[in-house]
Amino acid sequence: MADLDLCFTPATELAQRIRDGKLSPMRVVENSLSRIAEVNPTLNCFCFTYPDEAIAKAKQAEHAVKRGDKLGPLHGVPIAIKDLTPTKGKRTTLGSYCFENWVPDYNATIVERFEAAGAIMVGKTTTPEFAYSSFTESPLWGITRNPWNPERTPGGSSGGSGAAVSSGCVPLAEGTDMGGSVRIPAAWCGLVGLKPSLGRIPLDLLPSVFDNISHFGPLARTVEDARLFLKVAQGPDNRDIQSNGTPLDLEGPVERSVEGMRLAIDMDLSIYAVDPEVERLVTEAVKALRKAGAVVEEVSLPWSRRVADAWTELWQVFMAAYFGHFLETHRAKMDPLVVALIEAGNKMSAPHYKRIEIERTEQWRAFYPILEKYDAFLCPTMSREAPPVREDDTLYYKDWGDGRYHGLDMTAQFNSIAPCPALSVPAGWTQGGLPVGLQIVGPRWRDDIVLQIGAALEQARPWAAKRPPI
Repeated sequence: MADLDLCFTPATELAQRIRDGKLSPMRVVENSLSRIAEVNPTLNCFCFTYPDEAIAKAKQAEHAVKRGDKLGPLHGVPIAIKDLTPTKGKRTTLGSYCFENWVPDYNATIVERFEAAGAIMVGKTTTPEFAYSSFTESPLWGITRNPWNPERTPGGSSGGSGAAVSSGCVPLAEGTDMGGSVRIPAAWCGLVGLKPSLGRIPLDLLPSVFDNISHFGPLARTVEDARLFLKVAQGPDNRDIQSNGTPLDLEGPVERSVEGMRLAIDMDLSIYAVDPEVERLVTEAVKALRKAGAVVEEVSLPWSRRVADAWTELWQVFMAAYFGHFLETHRAKMDPLVVALIEAGNKMSAPHYKRIEIERTEQWRAFYPILEKYDAFLCPTMSREAPPVREDDTLYYKDWGDGRYHGLDMTAQFNSIAPCPALSVPAGWTQGGLPVGLQIVGPRWRDDIVLQIGAALEQARPWAAKRPPI
């Protein structure tokens, strides 16, 4: 059986103990693989694991420590990579029969950087087909479940990564975020999830390098671990023309004070039907930030439901442009909801698509004055707790007839205004034992500020010691 105390030890602590010679990389990696074997039959968070290779690399890592070699910041620490991200010589399926047997001949930049930092990839995590959904279920790999309640979804599209970290399989996992796909599983799995500033981490997995809603980001149990992920992964690379050329200074411990900070909060973004339990827990988190010295004031964004629907239309064209050609050969094996997105994207006129940019501009112009007045903006990450696994997003997109928008995620708007970093941290757990997330959106390029606010809340209301029942 896996050593659960070791399973739930933060990556920063594991790395330090390994560097100090107090902990064997072999023990850490073998324990990670044991935990995966215990929970994956229930959770289905990994579609691939690499036990032989991981153990061999752990042996090499152990020898390097004994020789006194220079060690990377994640030396010997097990990590997971999402099955959307290319890994050289290893199947990368995107959760789809269309890529069932694809074996890339290259690593994504982020994979290279984690290998250079000494991290050991123990497996690849499940994703819905083409990472399209906030539920993780694919035609190829089936349903992924939430460690806090296996009848509930862990979220998506990085739901496999979220479930893997939440259940203690790995301390860190990579995710991608095009509309909330890191923050959604972070909120529903009780984790820290960061959508960094656009280009902070080079993204080179899409056919286009000019896409401007897509990000790599960490799923972690602590803010310090998420910050370490960012430290390792950040920095420019020519493979992503939009990658940011000015890395953040992330040396030393994260700042944890919000004394004197001014924060804004809009509980419903003016349109959402927010569950009372979510509102209660986010309110409690805000009270904790006030007690820690922050000034938190209510604001009201002049947004309409179009702020959500315009992103959906972007997503339809995204799916049609990148994956629409597979309809001719794989339609029968594709998720029907993916097919519907592609068909809607194919029907959209070019002028209509271009006009969405005007809507995004109007959304930004309504939002940026808040970031000129306040240090950051707060809202729930999700409008409700994790729903049952058999549901899907379409139930919530429809008009419920009450004048409110019942969509689940409150994240995609902050992909439409993509340069802003957005962090989800646990706000608390419902009476039924399910996690709820608080979203912290910062000014352009100030990932350090959202991490600082998240760390202040973590200090006031610690969450990392909480473990799911599985």
